[in-house]
Amino acid sequence: MASSSSTYRSSSSSDGGNPSGSAVAVDDRKRKRMLSNRESARRSRMRKQKHVDDLTAQINQLSNDNRQILTSLTVTTQLYTKIQAENSILTAQMTELSTRLESLNEIVDLVTATNGGVDQIDGCGFDDRTVGINCDGYYDDMMSGVNPWGSSVYSNQPIMANDMMNM
Repeated sequence: MASSSSTYRSSSSSDGGNPSGSAVAVDDRKRKRMLSNRESARRSRMRKQKHVDDLTAQINQLSNDNRQILTSLTVTTQLYTKIQAENSILTAQMTELSTRLESLNEIVDLVTATNGGVDQIDGCGFDDRTVGINCDGYYDDMMSGVNPWGSSVYSNQPIMANDMMNM
């Protein structure tokens, strides 16, 4: 305000004491400054609105990304659970097959010991423990009918996951 009053005084002295002409000039400057301030405030509001719009768009994009990540995480967790269950089943099957193999090796050792040290697993006398071909050259069942579990379990049937769960 001090600058406007000093401007008013300087112009009034140059006008020869006519205060109305200098008042018009001061009012004109005030009006221009007011319009300039309004325009500046309008630009500021526009910048602020654009910034808010940009932040809103960023929130929407990040929300979509978050949803996609959560969906991917859910799918990955389900696959992990499925694979973990399959792994448990395979581990149980491996343990059962290892036990069966040990039992079969014990039977082979027993048969070998009772035959005087000569392997006669399939009746042909192979020393390298190759079994499955009989003396006539045809395929023969392994152990030629010897079943250490009795007649209720068939050695050529696969182990099923349900069988493992019921044990």
